[in-house]
Amino acid sequence: MRRLGAVCRAVALIMVVTSGGAGCGWSTASSPQAEETPGDGGAPPPGTRSSAVPAGKVASVGVLVNGGDHSCTASVVNSPRGNVVATAAHCATGLPLDSLEFAPGFSGAGKGTFPYGKWKVRAVQVDERWTTDHEDAADYAFLTVEPDARGRSVQSVVGSSAPEWSAGPDQRVTVVGYPDEDHNPGNRPVMCTADVHRDPDEAAMLRMECAGFWVGTSGSPWLVDYRGPDRLGRIVGVLSGGDTDVESTAALFDAKARSVYERATRA
Repeated sequence: MRRLGAVCRAVALIMVVTSGGAGCGWSTASSPQAEETPGDGGAPPPGTRSSAVPAGKVASVGVLVNGGDHSCTASVVNSPRGNVVATAAHCATGLPLDSLEFAPGFSGAGKGTFPYGKWKVRAVQVDERWTTDHEDAADYAFLTVEPDARGRSVQSVVGSSAPEWSAGPDQRVTVVGYPDEDHNPGNRPVMCTADVHRDPDEAAMLRMECAGFWVGTSGSPWLVDYRGPDRLGRIVGVLSGGDTDVESTAALFDAKARSVYERATRA
């Protein structure tokens, strides 16, 4: 599964180095995507499901790569310079920046393929609540990535979802993520659309019930008004934990998350 509370935080870095797929730790083309607004005449949102299904190709969603290993899920978030990626804080902290990269559209067995290349992470921004206390409600991170060798931003190559900072706790979201190789030998993304609500066990979190979100899916974007891989809608949070592959949680993006995001746009 994903990060299992405090225990998983303690082993996250070890898993980054030693395994090929873990949401807790470890396991450059399409046209840029236009921002969209609710009810803009696109395809209707997908119906809800109780288990994940293959997502197909979603270019702006990919994995984090540390040296030869890949881990966690991350996705491009619309930004002024087109260079910001969102993931879970426990996926991106405590790692050497000189080897950390983002691989959008990653797929394929073993080491996999990188249809849009690997984008060097220049800076990682997290909420101070995560830095000091590892608060679950602050388990999100915004990464600033370098342009590619042609000077293009990652957003201009693979598209992005628009950030939403004031969404309510009751939403229908589509979540796209990469389970680890034990449950996903082809390293292909899966998705699920579900109605989510405030977590009854932790009021600061949202909760989704949909099977198939194993280790590796931490950092998966929670998307509102998703209409397909070229119409991703708005990102309201990222998957951060869950005690089973069925139950997943995310911190709802708010003003504090926006402040962290804005630091990433300036880094």
